[in-house]
Amino acid sequence: MSKQYDKQFKENAVQYYLSHKELGLRKCAENLGISRNALRNWVDIARENSGAVPTRGSGNYASDEAKENAMLKKELRDTKDALEILKKAIGILGK
Repeated sequence: MSKQYDKQFKENAVQYYLSHKELGLRKCAENLGISRNALRNWVDIARENSGAVPTRGSGNYASDEAKENAMLKKELRDTKDALEILKKAIGILGK
């Protein structure tokens, strides 16, 4: 599984690269401990979004309520799945 970086880290990495272009993409990525491809992608995205690097996951919610709603929906789905498993187990053990 790939490591997830927060928005601030990505933007700082892009700024580091832009201020140290003489090092090149490979060396900047190595100094930051990330892959060259990740840094290249972030730089390209930052150019398209006027310096901002959007992130996936919890950083994309419009508000705290939207984040909480998503968390509660996931919790409800997990609970329903657990309930179905328990119902099947009871059915198997009850025979």
